[in-house]
Amino acid sequence: MILGNLSGVSEFRLMGFSEISHLQPLLFVVLLSLYILILVANTVIAYIINSDNTLHTPMYFFLTQLSCLDICYLSVIIPTILENLLVGTVSISKTRCAMQMFFFLFFGVAECFLLAAMSLDRYFAICYPLHYTITMSSRVCRSLVAGSYICGTAVGLVHTLITFTSPLCGSAINHFFCEIQPLLDLLCGNTFPSEIQVIVVAVFAILSPFLLIIYSYICIIATILQMASAESRQKAFSTCSSHLLVVTLFYGTAGSVYLRPKYSYCASVDKFLSLSYSVVTPLLNP
Repeated sequence: MILGNLSGVSEFRLMGFSEISHLQPLLFVVLLSLYILILVANTVIAYIINSDNTLHTPMYFFLTQLSCLDICYLSVIIPTILENLLVGTVSISKTRCAMQMFFFLFFGVAECFLLAAMSLDRYFAICYPLHYTITMSSRVCRSLVAGSYICGTAVGLVHTLITFTSPLCGSAINHFFCEIQPLLDLLCGNTFPSEIQVIVVAVFAILSPFLLIIYSYICIIATILQMASAESRQKAFSTCSSHLLVVTLFYGTAGSVYLRPKYSYCASVDKFLSLSYSVVTPLLNP
């Protein structure tokens, strides 16, 4: 750790997986394989949905957006991780680090709200099927997606500005990309106000859409249990189960990283959690 105010620092050092250097070659092969698989799977999904007119429905429209988000989301960080695994500690300019943080938050938060929009789609499809086509019109769907991107832009800008306009007392980031929590460790002096701002923004970006999803699924489950036919209940559950699994994993891991104070931060645990919501979730989506 370099002492003193380094707010004029021009680059950072990403420490990556230095604590498990003996496993880096294996991890490189695994992550590269998963990255290629995720890119191919999500690209195929988007292509099939766009080329088949029978799939031009709200549910598949949201799935297309989710596939595109996952591709962009992963492409922000995976190249840096792979470079880190190949050469060890990676030097990254301050500008590139800020851009990486912004786009990671932009796509990540947009996905949070998109998953909430998908839960609303299932809510109206199952609880109000007769009004579904009117309620979830193409205009409404496009507005929900646009709102997700607007929220992602706002959160990305706020977090990036808070972090990179504060005085720094270090340049070594104990992570494999420019994540918020390890960067907070580099801030000089009293970091409590910055931590509170991060948590407040995280509550808006993670907890708010999650509560909407919980409410939607409470109503969905109550409606499904009232269905007389076992076949109808099974069909309704099948359209929600994969979405619910992804939501649980994505919000559970992301919330455990962002919705807690800095003193409870553990670098090795947070690296594992970051891999879970940034790599495993996009793998499960297809």
